[in-house]
Amino acid sequence: MPPSLAVRPRATLDVIRDVLGELASRDRNGDVLTAIHHIPARDAQYAPLPAWVNGRLAQIYRAKGVDQLYTHQAQAVEQLHESKNVVVVTPTASGKTLCYNLPVLNAILESADTRALYLFPTKALAQDQLAELHDLATRLDDSFGVFTYDGDTPADARRAIRERGHIVLTNPDMLHAGILPHHTKWTRLFENLRYIVLDELHTYRGVFGSHLANVLRRLRRIAHFYGSNPIFICCSATIANPGELASRLIEDQVAVIDENGAPCAEKLFVFYNPPVVNRNLGIRRSYLNEATRVTKELVARNLQTILFANSRLHTEVMLTYLRQAFPAAPGRSEPIRGYRGGYLPGERREIERGLRDGKIRGVVSTNALEFGIDIGSLDATVLAGYPGSIASTWQRAGRAGRRSGTSCAVMVASSAPLDQFIIQHPEYFFGRSPEHAFVQPDNLEILVNHLKCAAFELPLSPNEHFGDIDLSAICERLVEAGFLHKSGGRWHWVQEAYPADTISLRSVTSDNFVIIDEVGDAMGESSGPEVIGEVDFSSALTTVHPKAIYIHQGQQYHVERLDFDERKAYVKQVNVDYFTDAIRYTQVRVLEIAAEEPATGPSSRAHGDVLVRSQVIGFKKIKFFTNENVGAGKLELPENEMHTTAFWVTLNRGLVASLPYALSDRQGGMFGLLHALESVATLLLMCDRRDLGATIGERAPRPGVEEEWEQLPEAAASPVETKEFFEPNLYLYDAYPGGIGFSEPLYRTSEILLERARDLIAACPCEKGCPSCVGPLGERQEHAKEAALEILRRLLGQD
Repeated sequence: MPPSLAVRPRATLDVIRDVLGELASRDRNGDVLTAIHHIPARDAQYAPLPAWVNGRLAQIYRAKGVDQLYTHQAQAVEQLHESKNVVVVTPTASGKTLCYNLPVLNAILESADTRALYLFPTKALAQDQLAELHDLATRLDDSFGVFTYDGDTPADARRAIRERGHIVLTNPDMLHAGILPHHTKWTRLFENLRYIVLDELHTYRGVFGSHLANVLRRLRRIAHFYGSNPIFICCSATIANPGELASRLIEDQVAVIDENGAPCAEKLFVFYNPPVVNRNLGIRRSYLNEATRVTKELVARNLQTILFANSRLHTEVMLTYLRQAFPAAPGRSEPIRGYRGGYLPGERREIERGLRDGKIRGVVSTNALEFGIDIGSLDATVLAGYPGSIASTWQRAGRAGRRSGTSCAVMVASSAPLDQFIIQHPEYFFGRSPEHAFVQPDNLEILVNHLKCAAFELPLSPNEHFGDIDLSAICERLVEAGFLHKSGGRWHWVQEAYPADTISLRSVTSDNFVIIDEVGDAMGESSGPEVIGEVDFSSALTTVHPKAIYIHQGQQYHVERLDFDERKAYVKQVNVDYFTDAIRYTQVRVLEIAAEEPATGPSSRAHGDVLVRSQVIGFKKIKFFTNENVGAGKLELPENEMHTTAFWVTLNRGLVASLPYALSDRQGGMFGLLHALESVATLLLMCDRRDLGATIGERAPRPGVEEEWEQLPEAAASPVETKEFFEPNLYLYDAYPGGIGFSEPLYRTSEILLERARDLIAACPCEKGCPSCVGPLGERQEHAKEAALEILRRLLGQD
């Protein structure tokens, strides 16, 4: 057993050591358990309850066992008492809720007119906080009203909420489409709005965060109209730039509080890499099976365990496996339960109670239980796959142990490049968070959509500020388009429909395709056409093209036809053993360079505005589980052009020509390097892989040169085989029109990006390259991995 397991004995800890000993016994080569990290217990640091806290409120908190505050709580409430915006950055279960409840309730008890708005990213989290506030309200003789306001709120209750709700709990989508457009009905709230709470701040990044920043612009604008100037209270998991993110979102100064005073229980954090079964191809055992096996070991030893999956489908698969291993005793409820979106609220509450009182021994969940929903203190957490960010990983690991009791967290890695990078570089994970969350509120597509919403809510004046744009020029363009009319020196909304209804906070444009099941179920029983979902325009070209297999909640659908005019995709249910992967041919033209590092060696780096032209020209059929290519097809879909931003690395001709490899290996090395760069970039940017695009193109003589686009080729089995590059640009571009703010940070951290890409490829145990490091390659690129590492060696000046 590894020496790091020799920690002080304890009943629960002994059981955990037994489990880890069992796992270690399978690790014959020492490459399965890549890290066993011991986090020692830490005592609490306290500060007295401030003297200005209302006597009744102080008495209630003392009755709940809160005689004094943790130091970070005391700092937060003092800053808020001085009317300063704050962002609290402490781990799960550190008492962040009190940081906003105490000052809000204190203000309400001092003045009954005071109002507060709480924003949570999920309904479930809002419901959990509602229970805490109801308890406080009952103890305070119902001296304040607290309500949730979301899509599930009954129509007859909404008027009462608007009139009597001192604290309104909602989510960004409901604020955007259900509250701001109808602000005249919320006069009482906006006239007395003292506090706005933004919980789980780290989730507001990328497209969603850029939308929220504009929603908050509209919120502040309406609050100002009614004479209020609310204070923002933000709470976040640990990220590298919480203050910067909060300031970008609320467009004001923020005090950062990141010294945690809460106690911490002892925890063991284990990294588990499934054994390699084919070293040449880099194939490992199924991480779902291995995560299930680890969970079985924990539950069998009576450790209450939560198993996190990264999709609904994987949740149900692993739940099936565990229920077979732990069937319910006669007359008893199931000891293993599932928890995900799509379950009824009553069912979710029942599962939460079962976890708190110990009746449920194990639960398999999506990220629905990642946030601060009260499920008591569990013994162990198992993560089936890396969640996509270090912040989310710590959130999930923090569901076990909480403030007392030894606990254990096990992360089982998949074969995905990001998983393999994290699992083989534990020092990167356990060091201070390297992740930055970025937003771009001034993305023109996003901003103009919210400007329309703002004009619907209140007429726009020439002297207003709405982001870093020329407001008058944009408004005049909207007048020409028929959206606005200028009267009395102000711009008024003139269309009948209200714009917020058609704008999603999860995509840049509102140009979506609706997916229609026109046949019925797979048995041929027709229930009539039914809308089962929607996708944005750019995603539609790759996910619902003709002959694609579209997967929705685990059910497969074959795309019969795609109607571009009506923006509809018609599908029918099927049961097949493969999925489809679109082949997209992409070209990039540099329009303007924002910043460039001079070419002093074998390469140069830059970022700026680009025009991306792409076309889906075919698709591959990929067999489930084995990932074999079992077929292909050609497609003729419209070309798509997008103005966005990009970061790129240029490989000079001398570097490319001097590589001691055949042409196919050189090309394979470039594409392999690009694959690794894209994987690592999602880690550094804390974004989804779909947020970035990647391609290679020949360097142009100068930006903006009007060259002829190349002819798009026939669907090739591999992009490596399309052409030879002489002085290539390796592009990472924002996959959204106008860009979302990723290219400039990539340019600033390009050295780190290249170093991490080298570490990812070098640490992979495969011999010639595999999907975990340089991506899937053709049969003729036997030295692609070697070539990618050689290019990186020269780029990093390691000759």
